[in-house]
Amino acid sequence: MKSKINVGIIGAGRIGQLHAENLTNRIRGVRVAAITDINIEAARKCASRLEIPQADSDYRRVMDNPDVDAVIICSSTDTHAGFIEEAAETGKHIFCEKPIALDLPEIDRALTAVKKAGVKLQVGFNRRFDPNFSRIRELIAEGRIGEPHILRITSRDPAPPPIEYVKVSGGLFLDMTIHDFDMARFLIGSEVDEVSAIGGVMIDQEIGKAGDIDTAITNLMFENGVMGTIDNSRKAVYGYDQRVEVFGSAGMLTAENETPNRVALSTGEAVIQDLPLYFFLERYQESYIREMQEFINCIVDDRDPPVSGEDGRMPVVIGKAAMLSFKERRPVKLAEISG
Repeated sequence: MKSKINVGIIGAGRIGQLHAENLTNRIRGVRVAAITDINIEAARKCASRLEIPQADSDYRRVMDNPDVDAVIICSSTDTHAGFIEEAAETGKHIFCEKPIALDLPEIDRALTAVKKAGVKLQVGFNRRFDPNFSRIRELIAEGRIGEPHILRITSRDPAPPPIEYVKVSGGLFLDMTIHDFDMARFLIGSEVDEVSAIGGVMIDQEIGKAGDIDTAITNLMFENGVMGTIDNSRKAVYGYDQRVEVFGSAGMLTAENETPNRVALSTGEAVIQDLPLYFFLERYQESYIREMQEFINCIVDDRDPPVSGEDGRMPVVIGKAAMLSFKERRPVKLAEISG
């Protein structure tokens, strides 16, 4: 095994730059050999700042490079599945940001290519690696709260994304709530059987004109009988609101919002503390590092990544069920959703 795994990054946007910086400065056992982006200036600026030896506008420079062991896919969603297939065909291991695709047959073709090539694929559901949420999963698995009965996930953004992004995002359920669907499966350790969703446009009418919603409540029924509720909003004026509660037969687990510090000022008039961290890059900084380190470790140790291709597929199925439930105003069994 090489002393360092060589990786190539496709996509030098916000998330691509984040991964490039972590891989360069914070991840052990790895070397960033190249970064590409259709915006060549973005690739060049990132490469210059982080001393990455190669920058290009053509992603094939990564795919065709025999020295690159693994590909980090951070490009637009519509390119993910195709890039996965190409990387698999060249024998490279793959880390791909969520979602793999918005179309289930596309996802299935990509996963078939990965299986055929025998390479590793990890999907970028970084919240699993958050220390708070991963600890909740550990304690549930240890039986510390007995049998789980109720799951509550609150996931609210501080501000809506640009309308142009909304138009191509796949909608709230497949863009935003998809993280929460993955978190629900991860925490409960069971598949979802039925979905019931309601939603509306309560923040920005332009989002409604773009064919999406900005506020939703989704109820989940799991195969093991656990009941779950996810509430989403595109605008929480006080910051990035990310909370989890799991109630069970012998207790309860909670994870509250992260704040810049844990200091509270208590006076005769009020108890005051800082607002939650405002942006997802701040809130999940550590989880991004932990997920990428785990991917590199899996290559070095020849282990299966903890977030598999099937883990990438199932939240899309749940998202499609939620969309159908919202549109038809009825509960939807996941068995109704096919490729």
